[in-house]
Amino acid sequence: MKKFMTVIFAAMIAITLSAPAWAQATPATPATQAKSASASKAGKKDAKAKAKAAKKAKKAAKAKK
Repeated sequence: MKKFMTVIFAAMIAITLSAPAWAQATPATPATQAKSASASKAGKKDAKAKAKAAKKAKKAAKAKK
């Protein structure tokens, strides 16, 4: 029984000490990197389009006065 408890205790210590390594070991796959990059580009493109539309609307409103 004493050997069994020693093995269980050692296993629990090993799991506890390796938990931080498991948390950091989730690598970003190339697919997720590509998604975030393309989403970022699309977001920038949308922001530019909105800014351009707002500028155009402001210019049109000025011309009507």
